[in-house]
Amino acid sequence: MTEIILIALSLSMDAFAVSVSSAACTKNLRKKHMLRAALAFGVFQGAMPLAGWFAGYAFIERISRIDHWIAFGLLFLIGGKMLIEAAEDFVKHPNPACPTDAEKKKRDLSSKRVLIALAIATSIDALAVGMSFAVIRQPILLPSAVIGFVTALVCGAGFIFGKRIGLLFGRFAQIAGGITLIAIGARILAAHLRLGI
Repeated sequence: MTEIILIALSLSMDAFAVSVSSAACTKNLRKKHMLRAALAFGVFQGAMPLAGWFAGYAFIERISRIDHWIAFGLLFLIGGKMLIEAAEDFVKHPNPACPTDAEKKKRDLSSKRVLIALAIATSIDALAVGMSFAVIRQPILLPSAVIGFVTALVCGAGFIFGKRIGLLFGRFAQIAGGITLIAIGARILAAHLRLGI
């Protein structure tokens, strides 16, 4: 269960970063918009692993000899992508600041269209994690529910942090999430290699 919670926390970091920046940079973001956004991020983040699991399950027999390598590769790629995005953001914006007016429109969580687009964009990584659960033959219903629930809670916290602390915290959370996913992938690979599976 600890590993599932760590994966859920790691996957929620993109949505957390969006929540932090929206709260920090949007003056008139209402509580109903924050609640709706937290629920949307949670629902999409919980649904994507299910979709990924069913997609991955279709290929289990064909990839059974290398399933641990695939799980490691998927988690490594997702974690690495999170680290690269955080590094690029740091290079482009060494001092965290609110986005320009044009960028703010792309993150306006009061718009349903923007909210759905961001919920999908921040949950794509969860699709790949669902595939990795399928290839290592792990059940998905509990992890999917935990991922969705944790994401909703983390987004709620992101709105609170964004209002009080600002943008810097979201960047560090994304780095921590990337490192955690890589470490979990490495643990899966090491366990299979040690057991000779």
